[in-house]
Amino acid sequence: MAGLPARCCGVLLLGALAGCSANAESASPDPAPHLVKEGTLTICTSIPYEPFEFEKDGQIVGFDIDLANAVAARLHLTPAVHNLDFDAIVSGKLLNDGTCDVAVAGITITGDRARALDFSSPYFNAAQVLVVPASSSVHSLADLAGRKLAVQSGTTGETYVTDHAPSTADVVTFDDPALMADAVANGTVAAAVYDNTVVGDVVTRHPGLTVAAEFDTGEQYGMAVQKNGNVELLRVVDDVIATLKSDGGYAKLSTTWFGTAPAS
Repeated sequence: MAGLPARCCGVLLLGALAGCSANAESASPDPAPHLVKEGTLTICTSIPYEPFEFEKDGQIVGFDIDLANAVAARLHLTPAVHNLDFDAIVSGKLLNDGTCDVAVAGITITGDRARALDFSSPYFNAAQVLVVPASSSVHSLADLAGRKLAVQSGTTGETYVTDHAPSTADVVTFDDPALMADAVANGTVAAAVYDNTVVGDVVTRHPGLTVAAEFDTGEQYGMAVQKNGNVELLRVVDDVIATLKSDGGYAKLSTTWFGTAPAS
């Protein structure tokens, strides 16, 4: 499970990331990517999903946002981040109707989503975890037979629970993952399933909660662009991800937001 996230502003990291990738700026693709607005990289995300994307001091910041900002820097564009509905992002609607150029929102790459979106190469590995009260007798999904279990609507966590929880478990969906922890803490539900990448913040904010189990689901996050509509931008995204991983920029980003560099 990832370490607790550092509380740093992503804007401060952008200059470092751009510096790490300076050697590759001459490799800008030709032709140029299609853009919703000239001179701007329009970025769709969905908050709160700390530390990947969340609001701090009136700005949307986080691991994902710094990654998207690095793409904007490579293209010499001004990033414009918009907080929008997660389901509308992963369905492809917001990219395919021209609302935004690129989406980054802790989006797990799946076959169904790849039919509606064009994904970048994976940039993050994730898993699912079961969160319960520290005093709970629940230690696995099997213990939730006949009990309520919270998941975020439209996520791979919901899919995993649907496939693996007892048929008698009462699965309760939430649009806002922050409300799931409240429901566990006040006893409305017996447990909740989160991505392991954000659970550190969940238990920090709710000291009475703990992680009961972790499930290795083989999930990977990717950035996304319009389906069959912006291969030029996708090439830049892939190149930025590869460059950051090779020149140390990715390790700096990871340390900033998770308190630790990624395992080699």
